[in-house]
Amino acid sequence: MTKNTDERSSGGDHHKSQLKKKKNVSRLGGSGLSLAAFAKAKSRNNNYNPAIIKRQKEFHKNAKNVNKFKKMMKRENQPNDPALAQRLIENLNETEGDKEKDKGERRRKKDSAFSLEELYKKTNEEKEKERREREAALRIKKEETEKAEARRKAMREKMFKKTRKGQPVMKYRIEHLLETINAADKKS
Repeated sequence: MTKNTDERSSGGDHHKSQLKKKKNVSRLGGSGLSLAAFAKAKSRNNNYNPAIIKRQKEFHKNAKNVNKFKKMMKRENQPNDPALAQRLIENLNETEGDKEKDKGERRRKKDSAFSLEELYKKTNEEKEKERREREAALRIKKEETEKAEARRKAMREKMFKKTRKGQPVMKYRIEHLLETINAADKKS
């Protein structure tokens, strides 16, 4: 009995480990990269080189022109027609003329950019002026509130003055009453 149970458990363990391995492989999406593929991917040079990019652009541009020429030749069904070659050269010159027009547009864009810059400066100056005006108004208002606060504080100190025995000094209270009466008379 013990042999049978041992055989079953060891066979089951092997089966479980294979099942786990299978699940891991499927979870990871396959067996993964080989060491050589990994090393090759790591050793790639991903540096930015504008000269190479420029050469590639020129190559593609030339290839495009050649393809255009071949298509034109197919359409015309005249493989060695010198007039056709002349037309192609004219077409290329026209595209260069378009490039010159683009340069003129760039100049116009520069002019418009210049006017945009002026407009930007003008709006900034206006905003700055408004900000200064607001700051000046706030400063004036703040000074007025400080003066009023100082007046009230002085008045409060006078009103709350006490004699040695703790009685309020009536002199300042009567002065205050007289001032308010005079102010009311002046208003009416």
